[in-house]
Amino acid sequence: MSGDSGSGWSAGFKADYERIFVDEWSPFVGAMLLVFVIIGLMTSGLVWGVFGGVKFWGDWFNNLIGLGPLLGVPHELDGFTMHRMSLMNIMLVLGAFSAALLSRQFSPNRPPKLEYLWAAIGGSMLGIGAALAGGCTTGGFFNPVLHSSPAGWAMAAGLLAGAAIGLKLLLWTLEHVEWGMQAPPALDIPDGVRQKYPLLGLAVIVAVLIWATQWYGSDDDKLVARAVIVVAGFAIGFIMHRSRLCFARAFREPFMTAEGDMTKAVILALTIGIPLAALLFQKKVIDPYLAIPATFWIGSLVGGLIFGIGMVFAGGCASGSLWRMGEGHLKLWVAMFFFSWMGSTASAVFKSLGLTSIDETNVELFEMTKLGFQAYLPEMLGGWGWTLLIGGGLLLLWYALVRYNESTEKFTVL
Repeated sequence: MSGDSGSGWSAGFKADYERIFVDEWSPFVGAMLLVFVIIGLMTSGLVWGVFGGVKFWGDWFNNLIGLGPLLGVPHELDGFTMHRMSLMNIMLVLGAFSAALLSRQFSPNRPPKLEYLWAAIGGSMLGIGAALAGGCTTGGFFNPVLHSSPAGWAMAAGLLAGAAIGLKLLLWTLEHVEWGMQAPPALDIPDGVRQKYPLLGLAVIVAVLIWATQWYGSDDDKLVARAVIVVAGFAIGFIMHRSRLCFARAFREPFMTAEGDMTKAVILALTIGIPLAALLFQKKVIDPYLAIPATFWIGSLVGGLIFGIGMVFAGGCASGSLWRMGEGHLKLWVAMFFFSWMGSTASAVFKSLGLTSIDETNVELFEMTKLGFQAYLPEMLGGWGWTLLIGGGLLLLWYALVRYNESTEKFTVL
């Protein structure tokens, strides 16, 4: 009897493990968990960002190869774990890596040779687009919309157009390019190694918790703040991997397959997040301008267009590329290298041309550049009533278009 009881307990534990760590989570669950982590960061006076860290990596590389002084990149840079956005990106990769190990889904994935070329081209376009828009799908779209800035909606329009154009271009290449289409054989990982994946994934979690605890207990306020980033970044990567949450898919899939679940998940996250963020801004918990780029509307729209084309060829946006890197996709490692390098280079060039440098003579409320300004709807409209009504209306319109497309496939381009 006791043997049967023990066996039943073991089977139940295994079923729970499979449900949590192996079975794919709903993107709607992932979206809700993601926005709660982001709101948690905001209550600590922090914002989620990706491009700042990606550009920082590119700054390091430009200094390494001697281009930094020519581009005006600072010679003295923070360490990779001391730069806030760099640390957050590293932890996002580690969180996804841990989730991939626990689900036994980690596997170095080698794409066909042509995909490396697409990764280089797409990653470069991601860097140029993010430099123009003042951020990627996180910092140029999601955060500004969450912070009630029309800059996010302007980038969303560019992303939609870019995704449609990118898919058309990619379809043309599939029909006319034959070189490098043969995929190499998959790497054979012994079953014995795969069986140890969950233990390795658990070891990563324990190591991260020890790391965060040590920093949080430090007398250095900077390390205490970094401890929050360690946990939050890791959680974001874990959540995004388990739910396969990807902003690139949210903009790409309606045009590609007419599927709208990923788009509706992003809409759900914003529906929950916008009023919560508004409450934090009203209570002056955090300055909303921290996550609003001075790019509305030209930089946001044009940057979004270029970024949208790039994410189709690269195979992911910024955060989506990071968590897929943690899963073992080599193409995304290549795409991220070119993303960071071109992001650093393009940012420096645009700044030298005076396109993105802040106008220090401006004494108005908003910071301004030649690409736009920091647009914050509550200040522009004189309150939160119209701000929330417009935000909710745009989300409802987006949802209606997605549902219409799911039924009719009117917007598909493939």
